[in-house]
Amino acid sequence: MTTFEERATVHAFRDDALGEHDAVGLAAAIRRGEVGADEAARDAAERVREVEARLHAVQVHLDAPARTTGAGGGAFAGVPTFVKDNTDFRGLPTGHGSAAFAPKAARRHAPFARQLLSTGVTVLGKTRLPEFGFSPTTEYDGGEPVRNPWNTGYSAGGSSGGSAALVAAGAVPIAHANDGGGSIRIPAACCGLVGLKPTRGRVVTNAQSGRLPLDIVSDGIVSRSVRDTAAFLAAAETHWRNPKLPPVGLVEGPSERRLRVGFLLDSPNGVPADPATRAAVTETVATLERLGHTVEPVELALDPRFTDDFLTYWGMLSFLLGVTGRTLGEDFDRGRTDGLSRGLREEYLKSWRRTPAVLRRLKRTREAYAAAFRGLDLVLTPVLAHTTPEIGHLSPTVPYPTLIERILAYVAFTPVNNVVGTPSISVPAASATEHGLPIGVMFSGRPGSERTLLEVAFALEADRPFRRIQDVEDVRAR
Repeated sequence: MTTFEERATVHAFRDDALGEHDAVGLAAAIRRGEVGADEAARDAAERVREVEARLHAVQVHLDAPARTTGAGGGAFAGVPTFVKDNTDFRGLPTGHGSAAFAPKAARRHAPFARQLLSTGVTVLGKTRLPEFGFSPTTEYDGGEPVRNPWNTGYSAGGSSGGSAALVAAGAVPIAHANDGGGSIRIPAACCGLVGLKPTRGRVVTNAQSGRLPLDIVSDGIVSRSVRDTAAFLAAAETHWRNPKLPPVGLVEGPSERRLRVGFLLDSPNGVPADPATRAAVTETVATLERLGHTVEPVELALDPRFTDDFLTYWGMLSFLLGVTGRTLGEDFDRGRTDGLSRGLREEYLKSWRRTPAVLRRLKRTREAYAAAFRGLDLVLTPVLAHTTPEIGHLSPTVPYPTLIERILAYVAFTPVNNVVGTPSISVPAASATEHGLPIGVMFSGRPGSERTLLEVAFALEADRPFRRIQDVEDVRAR
């Protein structure tokens, strides 16, 4: 039972060096000399400590901030941030959210950590994630869950839940996130943020997923403004750009181009969205039409086995971690993994012979996806099939058969983009749940269409600015 005290809105906005700046605004203030980078790091660290007692979002908090080499350059020079704890950052342990091993300090930065640092950010530490990023909520067999700052009785989402909680609460303007089945977009939706999963290959290849038969993971950030996500992508391109994809460049606002947008209210595999989520999508449809875009229903005819196939692939990942875990730590004990990891692994062992056929079918998903986009620029859907659940609903302590049924009834839209490798963005809808929690809507595009996704996100933000947590009164238990 969640206590009255736990159900509150938690934020750290106040009159200090960070103020109410987003990352672009703070970086500009630092460049103008109005704010010092040291001052920004100090005040962000204080904000983090203030909210951490309620949110439990931080895995490692550095006493001395870690700056990029040659601090002072980059679009986000001096902006404080955090790295998600499934990505190596030199000198810090990488725990992957697991109690199955004792992590050691990384000897070098992961490729994406280097790309993130190239933007000029100041790293304050690492954020928590559920074990190996498998869950859409950041909860554990033991220990405090990461709580949603809009209402701390609810999930912050997963797997980038720690990053999303800190950004939504105003502790830092942006934070690292990555997405292998929705793990940028889900916590963005839960916490009222912007979360872009880039096209496969848009940023440097994820250190873990790039070695797998199907690379489903993309790195990025979560942010409170569209311009922060746009500025990050442009800055990341100056460090490394994939020559096989069209450049994005710096997107600075809506486009004059009118788009043809398809929309879905229910999952292609038959999972219905709940009334509040459907209403958020239909409200967004009305806004797009008022802005001059053409919007029409669309069908995405996935193979009926898509959900089972993705679950099999997910199980294969858990199995492989169980086999190779000693590369993470010599004391790795798969018996100490949580209930979700064990359940996924055990179910995979019952059907592992299907793996070649599963991989073939998953790779063919791009054909159905491309067919749905004929004549369309973007497709609008919910991010999740129902609104943000309370803490405990998706806990790894829930018996696996019940837990996986709940997860599949919740995460019904996001995995398609991971399988196909296409870009997708979650933005806050105009409406909220009855308990004051944000609802996200999702736009998906063709490979390389990040510019169009950002332009439409800018248009929605300009038409009705996203709700601000600092303007919301505390949400109490009813």
